[in-house]
Amino acid sequence: MKYGYARVSSAGQNLDAQINQLEDVECEKIFSEKVSGRQKEGRQQLRILLQTVKQGDSIVVTKLDRFARSTKDALSTIEELNQKGVALIVLNMGGDRIDTSKAIGKLMITVLSGIAEFEADMIRERQLEGIQEAKKRGVYKGRPKKYTEKNNALNHALNLFEKRSVNGMTVKQIEEITKISRSTLYRERKKRKEEIDNNFSY
Repeated sequence: MKYGYARVSSAGQNLDAQINQLEDVECEKIFSEKVSGRQKEGRQQLRILLQTVKQGDSIVVTKLDRFARSTKDALSTIEELNQKGVALIVLNMGGDRIDTSKAIGKLMITVLSGIAEFEADMIRERQLEGIQEAKKRGVYKGRPKKYTEKNNALNHALNLFEKRSVNGMTVKQIEEITKISRSTLYRERKKRKEEIDNNFSY
């Protein structure tokens, strides 16, 4: 049986794109959840899926980072699947489709997941080095408030959102155009509406 697994890191993110891709490759059942991938124990649907699969089954994910957050996590889970005779299929791994039931797939998973983790570590190191240098120069003030009333992208997103009946746009389209996430859009809209209501209540 072919199972699909889809995951996003927060409740404000959308699973539709992943689920559509999994349906396109004819997954018979799809497990999905909105939870951070940092702790494997917190991914309940993944745990249920791993307990469900049996020899001859396959698990399909759109990208490896939806399935695992580190090389160690990925390789240990893949080894668990190999022992059960279950294949992991990654639809997009560096632009290629990877199948761990094949030798080249196992090799590519190991190499590419290692490179991805190395790059993530390097980015974190550079960020920390940059913060330390900024502190030495006395210009580091911590993380600034991301969105204010002067944020043009957010104002544009809110304007498009309020005029959906006229422009016919979906929230997803607004996200893509403005790069403002759905959760931020709803949160800021609610916040500004509450501010307006409070002003009128005086």
